[in-house]
Amino acid sequence: MLKWNLSLLICFFTLSIMAQEKQAYRIFDKKGKSVEYAEMLKDAAKKDVVFFGELHNNPIAHWLQIELTRDLFKKTKGDLVLGAEMFERDDQLLIDEYYADYISQKSFEDEARIWPNYDTDYKPLVEFAKDKGIPFIATNIPRRYASLVFREGIEALNELSEEAKRYIAPLPIEIDLELPAYADMMNMMGGHAEGNMKFPQAQAIKDATMAHSIFESLPKKHQFIHYNGSYHTDRYQGIIWYLEQYAPRLSFFSVKTIEQEKLDQLAEEQLGTADYIIVIPGSMTKTY
Repeated sequence: MLKWNLSLLICFFTLSIMAQEKQAYRIFDKKGKSVEYAEMLKDAAKKDVVFFGELHNNPIAHWLQIELTRDLFKKTKGDLVLGAEMFERDDQLLIDEYYADYISQKSFEDEARIWPNYDTDYKPLVEFAKDKGIPFIATNIPRRYASLVFREGIEALNELSEEAKRYIAPLPIEIDLELPAYADMMNMMGGHAEGNMKFPQAQAIKDATMAHSIFESLPKKHQFIHYNGSYHTDRYQGIIWYLEQYAPRLSFFSVKTIEQEKLDQLAEEQLGTADYIIVIPGSMTKTY
């Protein structure tokens, strides 16, 4: 009896200590089951395209991005291509010239339209790819064309030059405004009035262009990793929906990053929104 009571006491003491620990993140699968990083990595390694949906200003998301990238590089033996929303397609020449050492790091960073948090959050990915000799693809539509759609609607793209259209997914682009990802945007803007449709159209042209960029740059043997805001692949829509139109036989893997006040369980509304959901405390410090 004494031995049994002692075991219970030790167990209680251990659980109490664990409850006081500060966790930086937890990972859940789509059904809400808590899992370890190793399980997420194992599943990611099986897929053709891995989407890492981030919170742009979250340091844990960015740390896990580079860790997952390094680990998948090892698993694929270097047969990897990286790509990111954070670079627009007309930045590709600068990336290629920097990787070929035709231009300096300073010239690249001065001339490319890098994000304000580039040094802390995206530079590690760019430099990793350069160091390992693997391609890095600028996937996003140039923002001037997304802004054009936001102002004038999707039809405005038809008036662009053939040179400009090289940086956009092939026209015409199907936009299903009934998809929840876009329908929610319209509802937020005030419904289905013509002016309110331009915002989801601008989002869709980004998603379609990123999907087509991935499709054009898929490695012959194994894997493409794409970094984007979680909303671009949430609920397997956005980029994933378009990529399925371009390449229906591909296998996809999605990670989503969210913040919650507590990490003990996944919020019910997040179930099924991605293959794995990384939950980070809402009090986590931000990179900008």
